[in-house]
Amino acid sequence: MDDRPPLSRRIRFLLLAWLRRTRSGRIEFVRRFGYKELVKATEGFRKVIYTNYHGSAYTAKFKGGEVALVKELKSLDLGRERFYEEVQLLGRLRHRHLLTLRGFCTARKRMLVYDNIENGSLKEHLNDPLKTPLNWKTRIQIVIGVAAALEYLLIFSSSDAQIYDVSVNSCNIMLDQNFTPKITDIRINRHTQSHPKTTNDACSEGSCADEECGNVIFQLGVLMLELITGQSSDRQGEDLIEWVQHSCIANSIDKMIDPDLGNSYNSRELQKVLAVARLCIKSRYEPPSFSITHVYRYLQKKIDVAS
Repeated sequence: MDDRPPLSRRIRFLLLAWLRRTRSGRIEFVRRFGYKELVKATEGFRKVIYTNYHGSAYTAKFKGGEVALVKELKSLDLGRERFYEEVQLLGRLRHRHLLTLRGFCTARKRMLVYDNIENGSLKEHLNDPLKTPLNWKTRIQIVIGVAAALEYLLIFSSSDAQIYDVSVNSCNIMLDQNFTPKITDIRINRHTQSHPKTTNDACSEGSCADEECGNVIFQLGVLMLELITGQSSDRQGEDLIEWVQHSCIANSIDKMIDPDLGNSYNSRELQKVLAVARLCIKSRYEPPSFSITHVYRYLQKKIDVAS
């Protein structure tokens, strides 16, 4: 009897080993920005996109009209060398659905400068009547893109000494000129160094008993509800979940759908996404028996984004 692991798992382990080798060395393309340059680009840090307990993010407009995201970090207890290390680690991340780190600033404030955000945040498009309404196909592509990025982060975490933390909601997901979603709120969790590497490996492959992984799945479920209802969440998803469960689903599913969608959505796809969202939301209260990878692959298989 062959006791070797399945071919797909062996290939994945080889890929992780390759990632570890190719990510060694210094990152030369992350630029150092001047503090005055960022003050001017953000109009004195007045153009706030979102704020959470990790810091605030601002819209920045540089010379030539380029629009980017600047994030101010609240945690100043991190030594300079540790901050540089964090910049290096974040600068290595490369995925279509992650906002790319372009630079940093270590003057009066510690700041990270990210790539273009031409169409602003997802929350703006859900809440602002002056913004272009998102059609059903775009919303589905956003869900699948975010799930793909989360799987990528989990694979990187399982191949790295550091664990990547991520926050997922409509406030910190940016949209580029093609409405491609970009996750922006990623951090290095330095409190998990004693955790075994297999924690996040299991999270991407099989069951997800890890609390942080379960929280990410919960956030993905809330995001799905935001895209279905057109309502953004203000209390870590609890308000939206309460509204959906008690006000709408009990009476009619039609009452919970974003009016901006009209009748231009696939009802069978919506039912599938809603079913996945319900499963994801349960992970706040009990460890899920599935992973981000399972969610991503299911959505890819069941939803026709090309239609």
